[in-house]
Amino acid sequence: MTRDAGPDRAEAHFHLFDTAIGACGLAWTDAGIISVQLPEASEAATEARLGRTCAAAWTDALPRDIAACGEGMQRYFSGEAVDFSDVTLDTRRINAFRASVYDALRKVMWGETTSYGALARDIGDPGAARAIGAVMGKNPWPLVVPCHRVLAASGKIGGFSAFGGRATKRLMLQLEKCDADGAAPMLPGLFD
Repeated sequence: MTRDAGPDRAEAHFHLFDTAIGACGLAWTDAGIISVQLPEASEAATEARLGRTCAAAWTDALPRDIAACGEGMQRYFSGEAVDFSDVTLDTRRINAFRASVYDALRKVMWGETTSYGALARDIGDPGAARAIGAVMGKNPWPLVVPCHRVLAASGKIGGFSAFGGRATKRLMLQLEKCDADGAAPMLPGLFD
């Protein structure tokens, strides 16, 4: 992946950084973050996916709020409770329904879970649970918009569209000491 900014890539930028589970990335515009990338199979794959999906150019010059979000992600994957609800997102590429779902989901804090049906009720559309599942699968901001905290009504872990799928979702829930789908929460001292 080229790290040069071409004329069609000047508006969006991206940067990768290491975390305890691998290389993550952020892409942003002046309006906010357009994408959060969790680790892929390799750093090169993470970079390729983020650069390609966002038509963004690599940069090492991070605005203060973007650097703070990356640092928060590093702390999160080291097991620290981090609140991402104040991170500014560039929502110009999503429709009003998706925005309402993501807004409701951002109120589900670290260590909490919800269900697709509960989110549907939260947005005032109790019949929208299936549509909410589709919205979760298109979430451009995993972790910051915590789709990993959404479980099936039965408490089963459900799917996860990030690399690693359910295993990645389970790890994130365990970091938050949540029990889902029989995955016992990680206990203090596992990262010591």
